[in-house]
Amino acid sequence: MASNSRFIFGFHAVTSRLRQNPDSIQEIFIDAARADQRARGLVNLADSHKIRLISCESSKLNSMAGNDRHQGVVANVDFSRNHIVVDDVLDTLTEPARLLVLDGIQDPHNLGACLRVADAFGVHAVIAPKDRAVGLTSTVYKVSSGAADTVPFISVTNLARTLRQLKDRGIWIIGTAEDADNDLTCFQINTPVAWVFGSEEKGIRRLTREVCDQLVRIPMAGSIESLNISVAVGICFFETHRQQSKC
Repeated sequence: MASNSRFIFGFHAVTSRLRQNPDSIQEIFIDAARADQRARGLVNLADSHKIRLISCESSKLNSMAGNDRHQGVVANVDFSRNHIVVDDVLDTLTEPARLLVLDGIQDPHNLGACLRVADAFGVHAVIAPKDRAVGLTSTVYKVSSGAADTVPFISVTNLARTLRQLKDRGIWIIGTAEDADNDLTCFQINTPVAWVFGSEEKGIRRLTREVCDQLVRIPMAGSIESLNISVAVGICFFETHRQQSKC
């Protein structure tokens, strides 16, 4: 398999990729034992895009996916056709930007869950550093339930520089921190915004924090001091969506 190619698996992830970016799919492997309606629908969709289908045993799919949770379908994807930069997204927007910045998230399950949240609340892109952070692995695709195909994921070499570029385009950079003075429940979100969340263990890095326009904390009433990253992302983007939506 080419260096730019990786496997994604699961019906939702593969079907979403077929609909959003079919040219990136090199071939699809499907369990020879599956002949149900869901499998037939995927086969028909692949045929309509003239994508090669390969029938094989479930054991081979286990090997490609690295587990047995592939649901009988694995796709070989050329990720070199995924390249996108921030300006590609911003230049096409007809509404205020709504971005998610993840500063050093390393757990693929957390990234997949964050992508699902981003899709649910109309986030235009997810931005993350290339180094010391998880990328779009097969596990991320599986956990995201197709959101990795619907929300652009942009890897950048220098996150602080990218945030400054966003500020130059009128986007407010809001970082999340437990020690922030601003409480989310009393915080106005009425501009284009990029929410910044730090790593699971260390939070936002110092250089990233210094670029933020403001820091905000989620009020906690219980004995637990912090939330799972995807839960925190969901709370902040729900509040963003609530404030910016016209009821």
